[in-house]
Amino acid sequence: MNQQDLPAPNRRANGARTLGEPIVVIDRVQKSFHGNHVLKDVSLTVHKGEVVVICGRSGSGKSTLLRCIDQLETIDGGTIHAAGHLMGFREKNGKLVPLRDAQIARQQRDLGMVFQSFNLFPHVSVIDNITMAPVRILKRDKTEARNEARALLQRVGLPDKENAYPRQLSGGQQQRVAIARALAMKPKVMLFDEPTSALDPEMISEVLDVMIDLSEQGMTMIVVTHEMGFARAAADRVVLMHDGRIVEEAPPEEFFQNPRSEHTRLFLSKILSH
Repeated sequence: MNQQDLPAPNRRANGARTLGEPIVVIDRVQKSFHGNHVLKDVSLTVHKGEVVVICGRSGSGKSTLLRCIDQLETIDGGTIHAAGHLMGFREKNGKLVPLRDAQIARQQRDLGMVFQSFNLFPHVSVIDNITMAPVRILKRDKTEARNEARALLQRVGLPDKENAYPRQLSGGQQQRVAIARALAMKPKVMLFDEPTSALDPEMISEVLDVMIDLSEQGMTMIVVTHEMGFARAAADRVVLMHDGRIVEEAPPEEFFQNPRSEHTRLFLSKILSH
């Protein structure tokens, strides 16, 4: 993507928006895998209604950070507060005590996660993919859940696909169903891990359009992506990770036009030249 291909400057971060209280607070988080130090003292605060895009080279730690927020990975140090929860732990006598899996699962209900791969259940229809968790986990009325699922399919532009099976959908359509499925749990924060990386180029925009619509409706979003056009159009803040650390965070205009870090300048020079 060339610089001239980027959308118009961010219309959300023009000084008129007022963000809410902190809803995700990452404080000095550490994470290692088999001696490889992947996250190094990472701290980041995200406010209610904010869209934060995290970018960086492969292996910089950005997807690991997202997985730690949702407790798909257990952190080795620091703390993560998200949607009112101390993620993965409880405090007892001034110490952090790990939670049981069932307790972590209850925390995860307030976070919606959309992955690179769509992770839809291939053997059930689109509407059943969306309603399964609300009915089984949240014990919602099945008829009510199906009505909400139809509204979500309308929202992501797929009102005629409720009876289709995943194999009958394009990659972009499957990812939009995955977004609807995450929204069906009524999360307080949406996490996106490279949501367009598995898509053909012509399908990317249909997913990004849904995400931009979510951002404009006030959904709190943390998005790991290389789509700099989306970052410029929808983000309130862009974060660059390098070698397990946050090396820059700034509003889109400043991030793209006047980056402070040499790592950011090098990253942008490579990704915007493609």
